[in-house]
Amino acid sequence: MDASRYAHVKLLAADFLSLAVSSSAHPTISRHGRPIYRAEFVGIVVSRDHRPKLLRFLVDDGSGCVPCVLWLNHDLPSKSSAFASGDDLAASAARDHAGKVHLGVLVRVRGRVTVFRGELQITVKDVLVERDPNAEILHWLQCVKLARDCYDLPLAAAAAWRP
Repeated sequence: MDASRYAHVKLLAADFLSLAVSSSAHPTISRHGRPIYRAEFVGIVVSRDHRPKLLRFLVDDGSGCVPCVLWLNHDLPSKSSAFASGDDLAASAARDHAGKVHLGVLVRVRGRVTVFRGELQITVKDVLVERDPNAEILHWLQCVKLARDCYDLPLAAAAAWRP
């Protein structure tokens, strides 16, 4: 099993927007042949479009803008009462995260990398407002280091690499 399937890969927007997408029924998103499932970004919210079922927003980190989608339609009644409490928690968390997304706010966004109408986007899992303005610079430095030491290595070399 690929351990990176459950890890959030720290990326810059420019790296995210240059990911390769295979053209198949279930597209695979990859960077230098390495599949990317989840990602993390830090940047400023520069666009916000709130609709009844979702919140679309753009996060700009200085290298580009990452389109993000936060689904809010967890409020739909479930067919089984066994899942009702889980749906209530998901709906509450989605509303809390949506309340943090305002124009001009520095945020850390984590979620699944998905494709919608041929365009890459992040399906948001969580949003954290960063209070420290240096968080964006630190994220940039971590992205550069991880790219050099891990993400851009050939797959065989990466398997042998130990921190």
